[in-house]
Amino acid sequence: MSAIPSKKEPPPAQTSLLDTLRGWLKIRELNILSVLILVGILISFFSPYFLTTDNLMGVFRSFSLIAIMSIGMMLVIITGGIDLSVGSVMGLSSLMTALAFQQGWGAFPAVLCGLGVGVAVGAFNGFLITRIELPPFIATLGTLSIGRGLMYIITKGVPVTPDIPDSFAYIGQGYIGLVPFPVVIMIVMTVCFAILMRRTRFGRHVYATGGNEVAARLSGVRTNRVKFIVYTLSGLIASLAGIISFSRFVSAEPASGFGAELDVIAAAAIGGASLSGGAGSVEGAIIGAALAGIISNGVVLLNINTYAQQAITGCVILIAVSIDIWRIRRKGR
Repeated sequence: MSAIPSKKEPPPAQTSLLDTLRGWLKIRELNILSVLILVGILISFFSPYFLTTDNLMGVFRSFSLIAIMSIGMMLVIITGGIDLSVGSVMGLSSLMTALAFQQGWGAFPAVLCGLGVGVAVGAFNGFLITRIELPPFIATLGTLSIGRGLMYIITKGVPVTPDIPDSFAYIGQGYIGLVPFPVVIMIVMTVCFAILMRRTRFGRHVYATGGNEVAARLSGVRTNRVKFIVYTLSGLIASLAGIISFSRFVSAEPASGFGAELDVIAAAAIGGASLSGGAGSVEGAIIGAALAGIISNGVVLLNINTYAQQAITGCVILIAVSIDIWRIRRKGR
């Protein structure tokens, strides 16, 4: 009796860098990453200063705060909400940290004070949205105005510039090798929240809440608790950005964080977040913030009118959202 020939097993597939990227990023994030690379190539073609180490590290530092806040905003948008208060939270936490130093507190309690502001505002937003059932736009617009008003009432329009220890200044001004410390914080947070959203039950519940809240609730997901946690995290992350900002500039300005919410929402939208909820990724938000930062840097390097930056960013937002809507409609056919 002759032996039955066994089937040859196919050779193991070679994993390329592109395959690895595809494993981590979705199609929409790859598209934005391609645009980011293309814009970088175009700017470097017209300006020899773009690819210098000093310039690139400066670009990374400049958009790192927006990128950090966009992580929290992305979580909120995935649930189908919006958080307009992040700019005010950033400024208010910066101010509270500065006032703590002014009262003679140490670095650790001062940082806790700043973070506490973010947690409190974020939890208040979550309460208004999940318990009072206010629309997220109205609830966070109200806290934006409250936070901005409190800043001017407390400071009376005068910046707060206390003395700070070197250990605290390192948060915003330090380097690890050639990399600014705020960029290191951004990278660590990106990795942590990417794993949180991809590998944990909480991340799946966030996507389920934004995809179809009624179905998620019927499936046992406590959607109100998910949204409450997400808004609290958004406030906490925005307050961290405010602390880093104060550490860098050693000055809590009354207008600190003014308009930052628009940049953060833009980063999330450019990065592939669907404003109807249920879609988006942390990596996409970071790529969106990087694209906006590179455009801003290119405007300066190429001596373009700085007022054109907002127009260019606005065009990028419209194009990105339009492509996303077109893709959804095409998929639904």
